[in-house]
Amino acid sequence: MRPRPPGWATEIFSELKKVTWPTRDETLYLTMVVILVSVAVGVMLGSVDVFFNWLIDRVLLQ
Repeated sequence: MRPRPPGWATEIFSELKKVTWPTRDETLYLTMVVILVSVAVGVMLGSVDVFFNWLIDRVLLQ
């Protein structure tokens, strides 16, 4: 005979059955959105870093 899971575990499984999981297409689309936004933010931050390095070289170090 298998022991019953604790009450909190039963509640977790009950809640997981209510979840509307995304489809494969939705998951792939949202994954691509996250990757593209991450790359865009990285490029913008890198550009700001290069600009400030250039600015410090020109203004403070010359």
